[in-house]
Amino acid sequence: MANTSTKNRKFKLKPQHITWLKVLIHAISLLFVAILIIQTFNGGFGADPVKGIEHYTGKAALNTLFLTLLISPIARWGKQATLVKVRRVLGLYSFFWALLHLSSYVSLDLSFDWPLIGEEIIQRPYLAIGAISWIILLLLTLTSMQKIQRKLGAHWQQLHNWVYVALFLSPIHYLWSVKSGITEPVIYLIIACALLYWRKDKLKRWLSQLGNNINQKTSMPS
Repeated sequence: MANTSTKNRKFKLKPQHITWLKVLIHAISLLFVAILIIQTFNGGFGADPVKGIEHYTGKAALNTLFLTLLISPIARWGKQATLVKVRRVLGLYSFFWALLHLSSYVSLDLSFDWPLIGEEIIQRPYLAIGAISWIILLLLTLTSMQKIQRKLGAHWQQLHNWVYVALFLSPIHYLWSVKSGITEPVIYLIIACALLYWRKDKLKRWLSQLGNNINQKTSMPS
């Protein structure tokens, strides 16, 4: 009987498992950074290495963002509440790749020409929505520490719900940026929509609360 009860006991992630998962995330991320460096200096990005670097870092940011938002559903489905502790690490890597993506565009493509960068954002819608997504990820990264989380209280969750906006806009940014071969960005957009649908109830509550907050502020006497 004791053996049977032991077999039927469900596996639960322990703190050491979470630690090793984080180590694995760091190791894989460093591997992809190494691949980026090797590809850059060995001509692995083909005839247009700048575009190659931008696409590599952009897709890495998207992939990591998707993984970040998959953690909670997987944790609920597998009844592994402690799994959410790896979500912050993945989120930070998503911003890390987004930062590299922006940096490669600003430095390699536009040579830090700030007036030109402003014009490009105004004239090209895909850059505008990419900038919005990047700013959202920046704010989420800056407020990801527990100290700030406690300071913001209930407002912290309201702020971090904006990740859903970044999730939707990021693949659109990718789709609008390509001139041909839209299959891959469309797949990314479908995955993003699936992740949003998975959270439709939470998304509805957040949008309703956001609408109420806006109405309250606009109806306040000046």
